[in-house]
Amino acid sequence: MTDSPELPEAEEASSSVDFAFDEKAVPSALRAGVAVIHEFWKTLPNAPGVYRMIDAEGTVLYVGKAHSLKKRVASYARGIAPTARIARMIAETASMEFVTTQTETEALLLEINLIKSLKPRFNVLLRDDKSFPYILLTGDHAAPQLTKHRGARTRKGDYFGPFASVLAVNRTMNALERAFLIRSCTDSVFSTRTRPCLLHQIKRCSAPCTGEVSAEDYGALVGEARAFLSGKSKAIKEQMAHEMEAAAEVLEFERAARYRDRLAALSAIQATQGINPRSIEEADVFAVHEQAGQFCIEVFFFRTGQNWGNRAYFPKADRTLSEAEVLDAFLGQFYDDKPAPRLVLLSHDVEGADLLQQALSLRAGHRIEIATPKRGEKRDMVEHALTNAREALGRRLAESSSQLKLLEGVAEAFNLEETPRRIEVYDNSHIMGTNAVGGMVVAGPEGFAKNHYRKFNIKSSEITPGDDYGMMREVLQRRFSRLLKENPRDPAQNVAEAEPEEGMPGSLPSWPDLVLIDGGAGQMQVAREVFADLGVEDVALVGVAKGLDREAGRETFIAEGKPPFKLAPRDPVLYFVQRLRDEAHRFAIGAHRQKRSKSLKEGGLQEIGGIGPQRKRALLRHFGTLKAIERASMADLEGCPGIDQATARKVYAFFHEKGG
Repeated sequence: MTDSPELPEAEEASSSVDFAFDEKAVPSALRAGVAVIHEFWKTLPNAPGVYRMIDAEGTVLYVGKAHSLKKRVASYARGIAPTARIARMIAETASMEFVTTQTETEALLLEINLIKSLKPRFNVLLRDDKSFPYILLTGDHAAPQLTKHRGARTRKGDYFGPFASVLAVNRTMNALERAFLIRSCTDSVFSTRTRPCLLHQIKRCSAPCTGEVSAEDYGALVGEARAFLSGKSKAIKEQMAHEMEAAAEVLEFERAARYRDRLAALSAIQATQGINPRSIEEADVFAVHEQAGQFCIEVFFFRTGQNWGNRAYFPKADRTLSEAEVLDAFLGQFYDDKPAPRLVLLSHDVEGADLLQQALSLRAGHRIEIATPKRGEKRDMVEHALTNAREALGRRLAESSSQLKLLEGVAEAFNLEETPRRIEVYDNSHIMGTNAVGGMVVAGPEGFAKNHYRKFNIKSSEITPGDDYGMMREVLQRRFSRLLKENPRDPAQNVAEAEPEEGMPGSLPSWPDLVLIDGGAGQMQVAREVFADLGVEDVALVGVAKGLDREAGRETFIAEGKPPFKLAPRDPVLYFVQRLRDEAHRFAIGAHRQKRSKSLKEGGLQEIGGIGPQRKRALLRHFGTLKAIERASMADLEGCPGIDQATARKVYAFFHEKGG
């Protein structure tokens, strides 16, 4: 399971393992790399394993696996480079590392882990910063709970998924609650209920918390829900239909109506999910499409005969690779941290299908089939996924084109010499100086790059609470000091460093071309001083001062070499900069709220200025919980015994102010 820059397996297997190294026959650009590879090749065993190609700075260039390390590396040692990508890889190789394994299956699993952790730039890389949501039917409580779950599956229970999005989970959860009346409340809420909640009143919970349903009957409901989610949807629906008819025959119309409503809820799950297979209970469907050197892989998830959503991926891959090669490399990384269904359908035949099938079957403990259907319903499912891949990639290319025009507009508006490839936007957030956080968001040719976002907890004890200038100084000093240390910038090499690797769309340079500061002349002066102190001279600085009454559309821009100016009210560049600034504001506020929430959990109401032990007790005695205090209105707070108007205002401001 690799993007195979080396010889095809058949040619590799038939090639002679022993050969004489003829330096003159190797192109001059490749000789140094080939010589290094040849020295390692001499001592390699004829055994399966994983190899890493490493450059002079110790960065891993490529990770591959082989049935025979000796035969696979021989192709590089001969200086064979069928594409420019492979030639660059060989030329940059200064060292290699190897790990032998017992089987090629073990080599495949190790290769996948190394690719995901090391992210070598010559491999196909799965770019995904989100885990998939699941539905969890808990198994650690007498009355199991139905809940959404994302992340490590450490809690005891049954996990059903994956779902492509939280929207798909929520839609299914709502229908499941109506169909099976399983509780969704947390265990702590369950233990404190004294009467049924609203969900019971609207017939979405059987209220086991207050004994409205017996433990035996609730267990039966849980069993039905588990069976339905496990793929026995048809049997459960037939059973409910039989119970409804039986109740109607004995004139128990209220009970029959309950079964009717539950059946309708189950039908709604399938009716709202578009394409649903008639003969397939469980499958993942993958389709890949390439256009303009970029790739899109669309994945559809089918479970219990239902469509549980789809997601588009845009892997980082060299444009010289074929669609089948990209899909081949993608599959192993995709299933590295996800359970595979019993059937995986592909749009293209891939070289590593048999090996991946063995690996996934071994891990699952049962047979998993990987197939490329040519006709019938399975082919229709693949074609549907392929259509979605084609449309998703078309939308992305159109958005990239629009984004490029906006970046060109930014360069013109702010007198930049080149179109910016990386824009960083900075903002701070705090309430009365407490829990201060700085936020940095990043945008480039493909829009917001959320995996590049950073937050900075303000640490300096010398900063006066509420000093926005001091906070901005600390954030910029920390950011660019680290950048100078980890990625020293030689102005003569700026362009080369900033250019993405050829054939690798989506790469962002380490250094920004433009820094936007949310603030006016004061914040800009701070930024200039920090840059001067650190010797940063070739990064453009622009301040975005809020308009009169903080009104969007009336912002004043402060740029180097020109007086403060405004953009036309309907200028697309103005809207673009507003989006950048708003995203930085949103990110900074979110980081601040997380920090404030943690502080409250650790320190309680004492975090609010003027709230001592007595007032804390008064508030908790009156409202009961910290959450209730947070939700209270000004009038409610003023009505609390022992709390005067000034204190009520402080408490309200702490929970409701938007921050700096």
